[in-house]
Amino acid sequence: MNEKSLIKLIKSTLNSSEYIGDDCAYLPDLGIVITQDSLVEDVHFKTSFITPYQLGFKTVMVNISDVCASGAEPEYLTISLSLPDYIDEKFVKDFYEGAQKASEKVKIVGGDLTGGDKIYISAAAIGSAKGRKISSRSNAKPGYKIIVSGEHGSSAYGLNMLLDGKNEPERFIKAHLMPVAQREFSKLISENIKEDYAMMDTSDGLADALIQIALASNVTIDIDTSKIPHDPLVDIETVLYGGEDYQLVAAVPEYLLKKLTGYTIIGDVKKGAAVLNLDGKIYTNIDNKLYKHFKE
Repeated sequence: MNEKSLIKLIKSTLNSSEYIGDDCAYLPDLGIVITQDSLVEDVHFKTSFITPYQLGFKTVMVNISDVCASGAEPEYLTISLSLPDYIDEKFVKDFYEGAQKASEKVKIVGGDLTGGDKIYISAAAIGSAKGRKISSRSNAKPGYKIIVSGEHGSSAYGLNMLLDGKNEPERFIKAHLMPVAQREFSKLISENIKEDYAMMDTSDGLADALIQIALASNVTIDIDTSKIPHDPLVDIETVLYGGEDYQLVAAVPEYLLKKLTGYTIIGDVKKGAAVLNLDGKIYTNIDNKLYKHFKE
């Protein structure tokens, strides 16, 4: 059992499979996108590593990031918490203060509270598609450029530092515990592009986002890994497969680049088999390099 096979099973069971597969479900009849993410204690975070404030901040940002990956404008959030007996009111207050800090121009409008054996967080975000061109990972076209926002690998490097009991350099810890969704990058693309395009966030790793776009769009994506922006302390394996950076990667026509800022070109979309080409090495599957939520 693995995540991708479960998604296929779910899609084949439901009568709404056309909405399933991207970072957000786009509902054109309502003019919105919607996404949902979960954070589970000892799976996605440890309370010894992260404060309640940081946890609230990150909960909001990971959901806003999915909305940004769709090209929509984040508008509303709901947050549900399952809390064990050892959690007190201060934890809840600090959590929501962090969530409020991350929710600039986004309103938290509800949720649910229950008991549980561990901390379990489920958040849903709604974004407006008004005035925006919504992306899909199946929309990369031959001739498009692959661009990314920000640096990659810093969050995973920070997590490894925490696991090793280190807290310096602090920039890596902050990258992991308090990521920032790329709202302006998303806005510039979705407000200025007319054609279909592909965009994802890098929450599961840059290489994973790239191969998902290649497979969904049935194209070859060629990447020059030397062009991927990253901190010199971070090795290329972590840059490609580390995850939780919450940067954006997009496949867009070249003319659009003159209307953008804060991007780096790292590769091209080409005709051919649905593969990811990393410096001449061809991949059709990188699951063995990624974090697995389920035992196979």
